[in-house]
Amino acid sequence: MAEAQGLLRRVEAVIDQRLVGQAGLRTCLMAALMAGGHILIESVPGLAKTTAAQALASAISGTFHRIQCTPDLMPSDIIGTQIYNQTTGQFTTQLGPVHANVVLLDEVNRSSAKTQAAMLEAMQERQTSIGTKIYPLPSPFLVLATQNPIEEEGTYVLPEAQMDRFLLKEVITYPTPPEEDQILSRTLDGSLAAPIAGNPIALDDVARLQALTARVYVAEPLRKYVVAVMNATRGIGSVRPSELVDQVRVGASPRGAIALVRAAQALALMRGREYVTPDEIKDMRYPVLRHRLLRTYDAVAAGVTPESLIDAVFAAVPTP
Repeated sequence: MAEAQGLLRRVEAVIDQRLVGQAGLRTCLMAALMAGGHILIESVPGLAKTTAAQALASAISGTFHRIQCTPDLMPSDIIGTQIYNQTTGQFTTQLGPVHANVVLLDEVNRSSAKTQAAMLEAMQERQTSIGTKIYPLPSPFLVLATQNPIEEEGTYVLPEAQMDRFLLKEVITYPTPPEEDQILSRTLDGSLAAPIAGNPIALDDVARLQALTARVYVAEPLRKYVVAVMNATRGIGSVRPSELVDQVRVGASPRGAIALVRAAQALALMRGREYVTPDEIKDMRYPVLRHRLLRTYDAVAAGVTPESLIDAVFAAVPTP
């Protein structure tokens, strides 16, 4: 526990030098890093998504690549391609920008379905295939994909079934007035652009942190609690919230149950505990489930939010 807390403090100290406020995003960044998952971020422009990704890469002494998605972006632009060398008469492999420890996939909904599929395959398999060879991705490997909810022109909606591959989805809102004032102050005095100070952790430390997270104890009653929650989202089992009958088409998959447990383990370790309590499961319910409940068209038209449906599920399922 002392080792984990020491590593976490070092990561947070580096992130603090670049990121102001955004407590939810900070928690999701740390949880995804510790659980070995990926994050889907939804927000309007200018809320420090790129800054957060760069800060996380600096905090773990890792490489960082940013991919700006456009409709003409091809899979080879992401994973890499083979280039013919006329001098030698041979093909050489040029790896794409996905080969980095932290990858920011900016405005993922602007890329075509083929390109989205290539990226999601890399996220799932942790490798890319170029020609006849397979190239493993670096470890750790973390993708932060962003979506802009205010522009629909020239976008390709990310399939809801493929969103399930993201461990977490975080919705970022505007900073509070004191936080925005702090952003301005730190911009004017140059501290936001100053070189990163402190003591970042190494990539081997990230692997150690992930191993420690996996050892956080999850009691059997809590496992059954998570299973009951998942079944409630599907409208089966002993608990069936009435709100979900006409408002949810498809509930969370077993991948959602795994994600909720993994995220809860990470949060428990961040809080200095070696076991998970119901509080960790409840506190991670929105990032884990908001992109896994597929609402009906009537629910979307009526403005029913995924968060309200998640609250209905947790209110109906008894807490152990």
